[in-house]
Amino acid sequence: MGIKEVKQYFELHGMSDKVLEFDISSATVALAAQALNTEPKRIAKTLSFAYNGSALLVVTAGDGKIDNSKFKGQFGLKARMLHVEEALNLTGHPVGGVCPFALKEPLTVALDISLKRFETVFPACGSANSAIELTPEELQKHAQTTLWVDVCKDWI
Repeated sequence: MGIKEVKQYFELHGMSDKVLEFDISSATVALAAQALNTEPKRIAKTLSFAYNGSALLVVTAGDGKIDNSKFKGQFGLKARMLHVEEALNLTGHPVGGVCPFALKEPLTVALDISLKRFETVFPACGSANSAIELTPEELQKHAQTTLWVDVCKDWI
């Protein structure tokens, strides 16, 4: 799994030309913002958490931090990020490239409301040197979710 499958997914939707690949790493919010020449808060970071024996993906704005009490109130459990191997095994994407597209298996995906303040955001595409520019509505459609949550703090 990884960028190849994400590109194939977006090809099916006539959007493969929107997938960007870089000669430099985009594995962190700061690196992705640098590669894209944009503000870090517009990077849509996908965080992977342990959830009912599988994984839960929460996509947030680059400047958002998980608020543990909001997370527990929303999902009924303490936020525990997956280890590198767990994330790869459950999502099919390596850490630094985890995204809600072309997943290895169906997972619960939630989008944080911190993303709604932007016209477009940049999630990764299955590798540590890729991204795609999407509106929040396109992100919702391609992440195949209707779950918008408020689980972050410290974003403006």
